[in-house]
Amino acid sequence: MKHLLFDALSVYRREMIRFVAQKSRIIMILMQPLVWLLLMGSAMSGLAATSSMSIFSAEGGYIAFMAPGIMVMTALFSATFCGFSLVLDRTSGYLDRMLCSPLNRGAIPAGKMAAIASQSAFQSGIIAAIAVLMGVRFASGIGGFFCAIAICSLFSFAMSGISLAVSAGFTSIEGLHPVLNFLTMPLMFTSTAIFPREVMPQWMKLISDWNPLTAAVEPMRALVLDGWVWPDIIPGTVVTALFALALLLIAGLRFKGIYSR
Repeated sequence: MKHLLFDALSVYRREMIRFVAQKSRIIMILMQPLVWLLLMGSAMSGLAATSSMSIFSAEGGYIAFMAPGIMVMTALFSATFCGFSLVLDRTSGYLDRMLCSPLNRGAIPAGKMAAIASQSAFQSGIIAAIAVLMGVRFASGIGGFFCAIAICSLFSFAMSGISLAVSAGFTSIEGLHPVLNFLTMPLMFTSTAIFPREVMPQWMKLISDWNPLTAAVEPMRALVLDGWVWPDIIPGTVVTALFALALLLIAGLRFKGIYSR
């Protein structure tokens, strides 16, 4: 276990160095929340103003409702980079060098997933800070602010496991990209990230109830709108944690199954 953790830390460090070196990606991480919150938030606020639903009448209005959803959605899209990085490592030959080293096979997906989780924590923190500047107030205070970021990071960790498990069998980003889009877009639109469950048709409500994105966003939204309401926070957080653990195991087994041949 000690050897596995040390190897995972080495992979994590390499992924974070590569992330810091990608200046354009960091700029987009800073700009994307502004686009979502300012443009979409402003557009939807007018529609929300005509609604009698109590969730839209909280301090911050629709922006307060939408901010946790934007945090989770950006974490979802960030997780796809985990699969892309694996394909790039494979095509550049770097993955072969890692596989020829004494590096523990399970450390490669674990390190990559941890790096994506850290990057998502950075991005979700920016989104939350921008939302606060736009008038959103966390009912749970500063503790809830960081707790929401932690849940979002945990969700990103889980989704990066799906990205890795899928990308393990691909040799080109062109082939991988549409597959990951096909997986992520339905998750986004069948969750409560953008629209409340109350306005969904019955069949979509059933899907939303089993959507891992909904499980992550609901406790975060409770932290923003309601405060430390544990019955609304604990279930989704536990589901997200178990989901992350399951995907870590699946990604590791999938990785070993393909690259140990």
